[in-house]
Amino acid sequence: MFLKFLRLEIKSFFRGSSVGINLAMKIFRFIGILSFIGYCIGAAFLAFFYVKGEMEQDPVKIVSRFMIILWVADLILKYLMQQMSTQNIKPFLTLNISKKTLVNYMLIKTFLSPFSWMNSFFLITFAVICMFNGFGILGSLSWLIALSLLFYLNNFINILFNNKENIAIAVGIVFAAIGGLAYYNIVPVLDYSERFFYSFYDMPYFTLFAIALFAALWKICYNHVKQEFYLDQGLEDKKTIGKTENIAFLNKYGAIGSFINNDIKMMRRNKVTKGIIIGSFMFIFYGLLMFSSDVYKTPYMMMFMGLFVTGGFQFLFGQRVPSFDSSYYPLMMTLNVPYKEYLKAKWWLMNIVTAVSIVVALFYAIISWETYFTFFAAGLYNIGVNSQFTLWSGAFNKTQIDLNSKEKVMGQKNSFNLKSLLLLIPKMLLPMAVFGISKYFFGMTEAVISIAVLGLIGFLFREKIFDTIVKQYKSEKYSTLEAFKSKN
Repeated sequence: MFLKFLRLEIKSFFRGSSVGINLAMKIFRFIGILSFIGYCIGAAFLAFFYVKGEMEQDPVKIVSRFMIILWVADLILKYLMQQMSTQNIKPFLTLNISKKTLVNYMLIKTFLSPFSWMNSFFLITFAVICMFNGFGILGSLSWLIALSLLFYLNNFINILFNNKENIAIAVGIVFAAIGGLAYYNIVPVLDYSERFFYSFYDMPYFTLFAIALFAALWKICYNHVKQEFYLDQGLEDKKTIGKTENIAFLNKYGAIGSFINNDIKMMRRNKVTKGIIIGSFMFIFYGLLMFSSDVYKTPYMMMFMGLFVTGGFQFLFGQRVPSFDSSYYPLMMTLNVPYKEYLKAKWWLMNIVTAVSIVVALFYAIISWETYFTFFAAGLYNIGVNSQFTLWSGAFNKTQIDLNSKEKVMGQKNSFNLKSLLLLIPKMLLPMAVFGISKYFFGMTEAVISIAVLGLIGFLFREKIFDTIVKQYKSEKYSTLEAFKSKN
């Protein structure tokens, strides 16, 4: 039965209306997977021979010491990216197929995802190298089996935490707190990690603990999924009582105010856009990386961080224009919606949040006023220049975003293309180059002024730039409509 399900999914892929786009994305994804596999294999060789040859220590102990970091990173990545394939299973619920079979198929399918098995190339390669270099075969195999099972446990944890954002945020805060305690050597987390993971090599029978834990979580997930595996429960979108919300004072600004009003209500109501708000807030703390290395204190990197600290919302929200409106975009085009007013509303919303971010980033003055002035200059550039380039790149954005989908924010398909990639040059490289060169030859004040002048020029000429952007949107109008109407 499992093989029949797989054959049906393969047919669905090749019969879809956007098979060409999907095939191209699959090819690039396949290339990326091969690259990551190569990195994992290379990292295994480096971890063993560098630790043994240069550090003259036990490679298994050292790798086990840092394994807790890899495990937590794997859990976070799977929560953000990996999805449950409920949509493809729904049609089978009305057929004479055992629910037990369907649930087990869903659980097994999670292990077929590249997020589940790519890290195994590191573990397998490292274990094989250990066995060929005098380490115990039984210990190496038990270490490999136990760690593989513990990494696969993240699939089950992901299922249990799916759509439970409050719990996920609480767990994330706990992980961050533990990471802080470990970073400042208050709690020896890495020592505990070394003892725990190395015990699977030193005491092979301890692998039974990992096997028992894997079986127990499989059973818990099976019962959890089976309990909600109905068309009218669990798989169905939750329905709540509709509420009418309106920010009255925005209506006096005409069409621009109405569009901003709609966007704010969308962000307040929807899980996908709420994730963007949280992500934008987290970007404000991106500059704290300066504490980790002196590399981030160079003029170029300070400007790079400043663009993200003040422009997090712009990058996360702006690059998804008009994808957030993809569900009713065709309807808007039939209502003769003024493109310029529509884009101006997005522009003002992004810049209002950018201005707030500049004010909030004032706490970086504790590090140094030079740091804050750098971020202040980056914020001005985001307002005057990057905001318009972000909207311009949206004209080439043909990716649908289903706001009613349970798909996670990071699981949405990306909309990268060559034209959008080229627009990153004036958005990122230009301000970094201008700021770095100006500071090197003239000083900090002149560097800030040079970036501020670029932002001011962009702001003053925004009407002319908007006319160019509107022309681009109109030229891409019909291809965008065709893409948004596609169901695949």
